Amino acid sequence: MHRGKSVSLLNNAGTFELYRDDWGIPHLRAAGPDRLAYAQGYATALDRAWQLEVERHRAQGSSAAFLGPDSVSWDRFVRQARLADTARRCHEALDPETAAWVGSYVDGVNDGLAQGATRDERFAHTGHAPTPWEPWVPLGIWIATHILFAGFATKLWRERVARALGDEAVTLFATDGPGTAGSNGWLVPGERTGTGSALIAGDPHRFIEDPGVYQQIRLSCPEYDVIGLAVPGIPGLGHFGHTGSAAWAITNAMADYQDLYVERLRPTADGAGIEALGPEGVWEPVHRHTETITVAGADPVEVEVLETARGPVITRGAAADPEQGQEQEQEQGQEQDRDRDLDREQTLSLRYPPRVRRDLGFAVLPALLRARTVADIDRALDGWAEPVNVVHAADTEGGLLHRVAGAVPLRDPANRLRPVPAWDPRYTWRGWAEPPSEPVQGFAVMANARGIASPLGVEFAPPHRANRIRELLSGSADWSPKAMADVHRDTHLASAAPLLALLTGLDGLSPAAQALRARLLAWDRHMAAESADATVFSAFRTATVRRFAADPALAGLAGAPTGPDVFHPWLYLVPRVGYALEGLLGTSLLPALDRAAHVRAALEETAAADTPDTPWSRVHRLTPWSALPDPDAQWPGLGGDHDCVNATSTVPGFTDLTARASAARYVWDLARREDSLWAVPLGADGVTGSPHHRDQLPYWAQCELVPVVTDWTRLTKESV
Repeated sequence: MHRGKSVSLLNNAGTFELYRDDWGIPHLRAAGPDRLAYAQGYATALDRAWQLEVERHRAQGSSAAFLGPDSVSWDRFVRQARLADTARRCHEALDPETAAWVGSYVDGVNDGLAQGATRDERFAHTGHAPTPWEPWVPLGIWIATHILFAGFATKLWRERVARALGDEAVTLFATDGPGTAGSNGWLVPGERTGTGSALIAGDPHRFIEDPGVYQQIRLSCPEYDVIGLAVPGIPGLGHFGHTGSAAWAITNAMADYQDLYVERLRPTADGAGIEALGPEGVWEPVHRHTETITVAGADPVEVEVLETARGPVITRGAAADPEQGQEQEQEQGQEQDRDRDLDREQTLSLRYPPRVRRDLGFAVLPALLRARTVADIDRALDGWAEPVNVVHAADTEGGLLHRVAGAVPLRDPANRLRPVPAWDPRYTWRGWAEPPSEPVQGFAVMANARGIASPLGVEFAPPHRANRIRELLSGSADWSPKAMADVHRDTHLASAAPLLALLTGLDGLSPAAQALRARLLAWDRHMAAESADATVFSAFRTATVRRFAADPALAGLAGAPTGPDVFHPWLYLVPRVGYALEGLLGTSLLPALDRAAHVRAALEETAAADTPDTPWSRVHRLTPWSALPDPDAQWPGLGGDHDCVNATSTVPGFTDLTARASAARYVWDLARREDSLWAVPLGADGVTGSPHHRDQLPYWAQCELVPVVTDWTRLTKESV
């Protein structure tokens, strides 16, 4: 956008004002909440029209129409999982006030899209022209953004592990892997800060995208004045916000709240439809229709959409063909507990809370904007639905909050581990769990590890990030917002210890391997950007992971993934070994795995390769996802690694590049909001080549933060 003389924008929702700070971050002011929602939609469309259209079409399963064949697998999943239909149902169930507020946002998007599209050459490049949004689209974007958050595809991996290694090994590879969205967050009470008021800080870990997945924004009207991080396409500030007197932030609770059911299907008696075997041994009707995916540059793709009483069918195994129904019915009488003899490609339905409850918790979003105290935030979050989060909140009156928010079904523990048989009543849902909370005692830290949300999940992150944050916070009783950057940028890799410990017992090493061992044992275990030792350690870790993955004990897991492509990231052996390496080094479940031999061979291999003294940042470079990648884009090298507080995730054994890292960083100061700080990986503007597209990237890469501006006199009105 270009700066110009001060103007107000007149539109069908009334008058609003759009200001920007020196980073191009939009500050919006309007006469009321609905007009402000309109302004948010309008400003987002000006800055991020391409991103909004990509996300809208991904939510509808129509992105291949302008992005091409590579998007077909995602579109197929979206249609089979009935995400758009779920969004429509949730929208229909909204209370009138929330529906009007969401509608105002959509009106703003629609009025701004055409102008936003003229700023972005990607529309002309693909030939895509925006069309008006329907009122339910923000809900669709929310579902599509978070449908894989809880990692239900991990249940496919656990099923594979159980078949290859036995039921007792089902959680052998449990870890916070690359398919999971995690975060750091910490709350420092007033007695440990320089001002006597609380600080809330942290960073959400997601796949880094271009444009970014979070949008810095300010929303102001007579009823409230809030700064925070919005999800483009969604009104309000669901995850991170500061109202002046209260602030909140979230991390992924790592809860398990989506289930996969093994379905048995057969044709109906008249051959016109399909039935599924239900939990009472009764054959139930299955919804069935077909949809067509339009594909740019290729033939259309027809998708069969099925839905049982459990939920939409997301994988269809060979044994599920209607012609095989009679054979299935005979098999059903042979097994009543678990279906141990089904083909590897099972017919699976997905049961997820928004579709069951017809509720995405959108009424919470305007309630959070109105919050003045921790009690207001706590009360609002009672209605939170998806995804399930751990929340920190504080207010200027000294209130503190540490709780879980979201909808988790009550059901048999086996549901959390792997696909369960749809015909067994043992696995039906039986109500909803009460989200836990606990008082804040000392520092409150959330980093996806076991803790407050433990009763709700199966797999959690190792404790390393959480422990390191506590250790760092304990080093001062005079914390300030600026000092929090030292926590954000910490690169200590505690998970290296078990692997390095195995080096001490090795004998008979070559001189080169002995020298390498000495170097690794003397290393400070920091994955610092300038550290060549970090590069050498990663090479050694990679060699170790690959040797573990090639061990005959894991041969049953080494085959190429089957089933829908969208689930394949969860099903490759090498990344699974890489992220579970710490556990594999000590488990008793693989007695035939000769760990010492593999570590010795990996050390010799790395020593023989004579890895050059290359700084870690030279090989550990950012690789964002983009719907239309720019092959000439240059991205910075970074410090950190998966288990560091500065969580720039590699995929150990596969690549040193990072696609997942901090999608934003923030520090909320409850003493003076204007002393708060934040940063995003790229910038405020989603248009490639614009002044504010990547102006925060150098700061973000160094874990530095930029100031939050709240003084209207320091802002510039936008001329549109």
